[in-house]
Order: sequence, then structure tokens, then C-alpha cells
Amino acid sequence: TLDGKNFLGRGRVELLQRIRETGSISKAAKAMKMSYKAAWDAVDAMNAAWQSPLVDSGPGGSRLTEDAERLIAAFQEAEARHAAFMVELGNNLPSRAT
Repeated sequence: TLDGKNFLGRGRVELLQRIRETGSISKAAKAMKMSYKAAWDAVDAMNAAWQSPLVDSGPGGSRLTEDAERLIAAFQEAEARHAAFMVELGNNLPSRAT
């Protein structure tokens, strides 16, 4: 969350990645089996919440900004650290007697 509003999560990161791959919010939405309106609303919310747009759209399609690329990388790094932490936590739990 950012300022108490949904900002970025797995679904939105995937949406950004699909926009990067397809160059289109519409095609990204289709690939994720979501409506164009839901995808556009998510992009609009992210753009409004961040200090600058994360997705630039125009007649030629859509592209991610450098901020979006940095946010995707930071999110992926945080998820990798979380996964490693969970493995470590599991390895350090006391064994249960059977």
C-alpha cells in the first residue's frame, strides 16, 4: 500500500511486465484474462499514486517508465528475500517428535 491505498502487488507487477512485453494495456489485460477497464484502472491508480507516471500511453501504445522498471526490480528482490527468509525460518524450526 501507499498512503493507505493499494499500490503494488504480484498482480500489478505482472500487469506491468505484460505491458512491457506487449506494448499495450489492452493486450496485457487479454493475456491476464482481465478486462481492459480493470487493467486501465490499475494503471491509472499506480500512475496517480506514484510521483510520476509508471506507464506512458499514447496512440502508438504503452511503455513502462524507468520508475516502473525500478519498482518491478525492487518488488522481485523483496519477494526473493522473503522466500529465502521463509526457507531459513523453516530450516530453523524445532523438529516435532513423532
